[in-house]
Amino acid sequence: MEFFLQSLKPILVNIIRYFLLAGIPFLIFYKWFPHKFIKNKIQKRLAKNVDFVREMLHSIQTSVIIGLTIAVVVFTPLRAYTQIYFNIGDFPIWWIPVSVILSLVVHDTYFYWMHRALHHRKIYRFVHLTHHQSTNPSPWAAYSFHFVEGITEALIAPILLFLIPMHPIALVLFGFASFFINVYGHLGFEITPKWFRHSFFFEFVNTSVHHNIHHNKFVGNYGLYFRIWDRMMGTEHPDYVKEFDKMQARRFGVVLHKK
Repeated sequence: MEFFLQSLKPILVNIIRYFLLAGIPFLIFYKWFPHKFIKNKIQKRLAKNVDFVREMLHSIQTSVIIGLTIAVVVFTPLRAYTQIYFNIGDFPIWWIPVSVILSLVVHDTYFYWMHRALHHRKIYRFVHLTHHQSTNPSPWAAYSFHFVEGITEALIAPILLFLIPMHPIALVLFGFASFFINVYGHLGFEITPKWFRHSFFFEFVNTSVHHNIHHNKFVGNYGLYFRIWDRMMGTEHPDYVKEFDKMQARRFGVVLHKK
């Protein structure tokens, strides 16, 4: 009973986070101001309400799985084997943002290889196909996974806590940053500023166009936060830069880059 009550907190936090961070962008881009952002829409066609409901139901399931996984690690004897610390003075205060950045780097590496494995022809249709039912993803698709994939997604929590000293504040910041970027990747609209294309960020940071191509084409662009692994392993879709430039030209009315 005690574990059940303790596990309710991370589960509820995950569900509330999901509906806030996915729901607000959905309302802005899909319900309140869709015409204002018409030039930002990556795919011209629109998803249907039945798609949104399916994505929400699967995402609630994933939120529960992630919450339970965190509870098992934090509220059971397993915690003794982690590097989580509760006294904020145990490490310098600057370690909190550094640990968040390191967590994103580790998660991106884990996600890339896990994601590629799920695309194996013997696994894909049994597990990852659930996520790829969203060929035209919306913010609700951020956690829309098969039960098994939900478990593989949740495993990043114990991996990080076993590898990196993290204060609960850092864990919460990582959770929100990770999910915020995930929602942006599934937004269906490109919102990067004009200057982004010619900055060094473009060379290693993913965009909504980058992940949208993955949902539309089903192959390539396996990274979550960064382009690094895709570029190193030759799995970035060859049309990505061209498609991104077409999107920016549509948004800003000029050809920003030729390649």
